[in-house]
Amino acid sequence: MAAPINDASVVLKENSYADGIESVYIKHIGCGKGRGLFASHHLSRGSVLFKEAPLVSSQFLWNEFYKYKACEFCMKALETAEVNAKRLSGNPSLVLPHPECCEVNPHNHVECPQCLVAYCSKECRTQAWEQYHQVLCVSQHPPDPEHPLVMLQEIWRNMHFPPETTSIMLLAKMIASIKQAKDKEKVIKKFNNFCRATVNEERELVHKLMGQRFQDQFDTLLGVFTSALQEDTVAQWFTPEGIRSLFALVGTNGQGVGTSSLSVYVRNCDNLTLEEDEAQALDSYIDQLYVDIEKESGTFLNCEGSALYSLQSCCNHSCDPNAEVQFLENNSVLSLVALKDISEGEEITICYLDECSRQRSRHSRQNILKSNYLFVCDCSKCQQQCDDPDQTSSEEEESLMDEEVGLSY
Repeated sequence: MAAPINDASVVLKENSYADGIESVYIKHIGCGKGRGLFASHHLSRGSVLFKEAPLVSSQFLWNEFYKYKACEFCMKALETAEVNAKRLSGNPSLVLPHPECCEVNPHNHVECPQCLVAYCSKECRTQAWEQYHQVLCVSQHPPDPEHPLVMLQEIWRNMHFPPETTSIMLLAKMIASIKQAKDKEKVIKKFNNFCRATVNEERELVHKLMGQRFQDQFDTLLGVFTSALQEDTVAQWFTPEGIRSLFALVGTNGQGVGTSSLSVYVRNCDNLTLEEDEAQALDSYIDQLYVDIEKESGTFLNCEGSALYSLQSCCNHSCDPNAEVQFLENNSVLSLVALKDISEGEEITICYLDECSRQRSRHSRQNILKSNYLFVCDCSKCQQQCDDPDQTSSEEEESLMDEEVGLSY
């Protein structure tokens, strides 16, 4: 087994957020890929390679605005499955069977006593306060609309309509974590471990993240961002080039997070021991519930946000990955799960594309990856399809145009 080289192992040595890291190691692999994650020993299909809490995570502001209620620290869904289903289906009289399958306990929920931000537990409230919330607490509810942090969020919503691809509050939590840290350089080093883009690439990524309206409002965003969060130890981040580098960092390394009390309820229902006719009736009920939800709320079912993970960010992309990210604990703790058997010394890869995009032609996949992540994929699947025509079907073209319209917001 090859040993980690240079300073790549620092992520493992200092990552107090991860569990199971003995299964993997990091090494530089060159070829424009930088670092990669590799298996320390044979890993079986279906096994959890490691679990990792994020350095910072944040719910999307529009997701929160539309009443998707999540813990401010860990993003655990706060609605019970029944309340969640009532809202999503638009049926206030709905009553879910088997309420014991819901794991949400509202009695454990607490708030910040000053700004009333909600948490799933006292532990999460304490961790948020100790890491960043002393800086980000707006001190009253409802908040003063002239408070710089309130203005920052309002500006972001106005210039970045859904679907969101990141959140300004992810950047705010990065800065606040540094401001509150006893050892500021240690926290800065953790953020500096993430891969970086060139200046030209940063401009492309920022344009993608922010959309067509970005340039017109950039100066206003930067001014309010600076007013709310100025920190001398990272003064370089409060310049036009600096904030672009932050957006490029989260654009390149950010991982989407989704949590749902309803999905946990459904999973627990699937594990019930029932008579065959009762199990079939429950399956039919749940299927119809999802039909009703789709009519009312579309496909946006989860509390959604983004996060930065030290270890997961070392995973390179493949269109035919051997692992995938899952959120098995219904919060921002990430689980990396093996999709197939992985040999000792084999690189662990994930797919940066969503399920729909993954099924598209090589040409379409390449376009999406180049546009959003600024690299040309040469994974085994792309190599096998290298002789396929460099064209996109009319159906895929239409879908890609829809995505571009979403990104342009």
